[in-house]
Amino acid sequence: MLGLLLIAIKYSLVSNVVLSQFLGICPFLGVSKKTESSKGMGGAVIFVIAIASVVTHAIYILFLKASGPLCRALGLKDGLEFLNTIVFILVIAALVQFVEMFLKKNIPSLYESLGVYLPLITTNCAVLGVALNNVTYGYNFIECLVYGIGISVGFALALLLMAGIRENIIADNDGIPHAFQGSPIVLITASLMAIAFFGFSGMI
Repeated sequence: MLGLLLIAIKYSLVSNVVLSQFLGICPFLGVSKKTESSKGMGGAVIFVIAIASVVTHAIYILFLKASGPLCRALGLKDGLEFLNTIVFILVIAALVQFVEMFLKKNIPSLYESLGVYLPLITTNCAVLGVALNNVTYGYNFIECLVYGIGISVGFALALLLMAGIRENIIADNDGIPHAFQGSPIVLITASLMAIAFFGFSGMI
């Protein structure tokens, strides 16, 4: 249990996927304009990454790994691990499509507020990075789930913090020098957040 707790804390705070690993920057900067849309995006990413971690791990163990039943049945000594990236992308794309259909049918207001950024989860490198890291780190089923949840919670946390700060920036836009208005102040804010999260590095 302690090991699982350390994994969750490490990847939600210490090694935050956005602010420490610099994955998922596109949706982080694109969706963080409003808190409401950030909550929806964060929830969608948590769901997709958690499910993708489990599903891709099962597919890797059963079908792609050399010691898996499929490779043994086919007599493939080296396995099909070279297909990891392609297979994982297809799985993630299918999961995102499922989330998109669910939101469109049940929560149309959130679906419209997310707009183009919802399909962008498919190409969100954070989602693919989690699936590939599970293989690299050699995590088991439970560790994959905890790792996925920890990473996605860290992403949602960074997204919500940025959204709250940006709403205050927009409200007081006149107090910001003209040269720093818009994208420059957002990038500066993200840099300061990354420095702040760096303070968690001594925890683990």
